[in-house]
Amino acid sequence: MTESVALELTGLKLPVERGCPFAPPSAYERLREQAPINKIHLTSGGEAWWVSGHEEGRAVLVDPRFSSDKRKDGFPLFMLDAATLRQIRSQPPLMLGMDGAEHSAARRPVIGEFTVKRLAALRPRIQDIVDHFIDDMLAADRRPVDLVQALSLPVPSLVICELLGVPYTDHDFFQSRSTMMLRRTSSEDRLRAFAELRAYIDDLVTRKESDPGDDLLSRQIARQRRQGTLDHAGMVGLAFLLLTAGHETTANMISLGVLGLLSHPEQLAVVKADPGRTPMAVEELLRYFTIADGVTTRLATEDVKIGGVSIKAGEGVIVSTLSANWDPAAFKDPAELDVERGARHHIAFGFGPHQCLGQNLARMELQIVFDTLFRRVPTLRLAAPAGDLPFKTDSVVYGVHELPVTW
Repeated sequence: MTESVALELTGLKLPVERGCPFAPPSAYERLREQAPINKIHLTSGGEAWWVSGHEEGRAVLVDPRFSSDKRKDGFPLFMLDAATLRQIRSQPPLMLGMDGAEHSAARRPVIGEFTVKRLAALRPRIQDIVDHFIDDMLAADRRPVDLVQALSLPVPSLVICELLGVPYTDHDFFQSRSTMMLRRTSSEDRLRAFAELRAYIDDLVTRKESDPGDDLLSRQIARQRRQGTLDHAGMVGLAFLLLTAGHETTANMISLGVLGLLSHPEQLAVVKADPGRTPMAVEELLRYFTIADGVTTRLATEDVKIGGVSIKAGEGVIVSTLSANWDPAAFKDPAELDVERGARHHIAFGFGPHQCLGQNLARMELQIVFDTLFRRVPTLRLAAPAGDLPFKTDSVVYGVHELPVTW
């Protein structure tokens, strides 16, 4: 069999803005049609392999010969400058940046907190939280209401605060720092936000070490104490990861999910008619928007052949989860939002050993929000055309800054 030769498109510069609110950049489709693996140039300098096919992307993400360790030379961090990279390398690695046995050892003790069975016990409390914020929204004196501020942000923020034992009164602080860290803005702003949030979490962990509560972080600290393995820096890294990832992504998916359903009334009608279809609708919305694109990066530690393409040791790889989730070889008519598709094989949560730790929590929050919102506010509608909304083209995580709605 003749080895495939990947194409090199020197014109593509990352990151690429989406061409319209709902679709991937047109360049993604061109790349995928020419070859599912291409070598591209990065705006930060250098080159990397761009993996846009669904099958090829999953193959990379399960292969242990691709490292997630961002401290390694050659790792493709195309959105980070040298100063930010030095800051990352000066800190203990987060779980997302670990490989092999180190990663398994860090993930194993925490994964029990996110099982379907354990999270089912949280469902009544999450339902109460959603109802509370919808009550406040319905009681608002003026319309339209910004759904981002009224529901999308506060629900996952309060949920993750209660799960981790973080005072919700501090939510404005950590939300603003998380947002700044994810924006494509000056390195000084990102580094300052990183340092301030890290210092806050360091203090939080210190307080829990001396005065534990009934929360995930306290339970992890107690476990480490019993085992004689108390690791303050590692606990700070875990708390940092869970706090930042635990609200920002879900908040954006709530807003985009509502926007997607309101923009496709025939699909919304399916969900309203049978809430039992909501779990499938959530999977389709996750696939359709794939809000964290281009952040799934790896470094080859050995020569590897994926999809017939030879990737050399030391070469960077970027898996475009958005492109993979719009691959017609995996999803028929991917540009169509179809809540009955059954798209559970999407890779919006990643794939393989680094698949999102909190995916079951995110799914449950999304299901509860969509079912409750459209049941309690059946006449909900957009108060501005979708094309006029301020989309987050300046952020690593896609979403909308505001979502005005009325009823």
